[in-house]
Amino acid sequence: MVQELSQDNLGELIANNKTVVVQYSASWCGNCRIMKPKVKKLASELEHVTFVIADAEKFPESRQLATVDNLPTFATFKDGNFVNQVQTNKFDVLKDLVNEVTSN
Repeated sequence: MVQELSQDNLGELIANNKTVVVQYSASWCGNCRIMKPKVKKLASELEHVTFVIADAEKFPESRQLATVDNLPTFATFKDGNFVNQVQTNKFDVLKDLVNEVTSN
């Protein structure tokens, strides 16, 4: 399942979930819209991972938890700590990032 942030509380979600994958996006971002169904598919395959979509423009505190200077940016967190991030519109690159955080 993918949660879309409705408030600037990503830090709280990261603290309360073991493994979190975040897609930073924006409503105007075409590549973000292309990646969204791919993220949902991946989330359905990995039920033990929390997937979150955060609007990088609406939620500045959530944005500060990773270095977001291009969209879409994907960031991973484990046990409340930042692990890694990529800026991509390629599913294979996203999958590699997720595999990195779920294989440990």
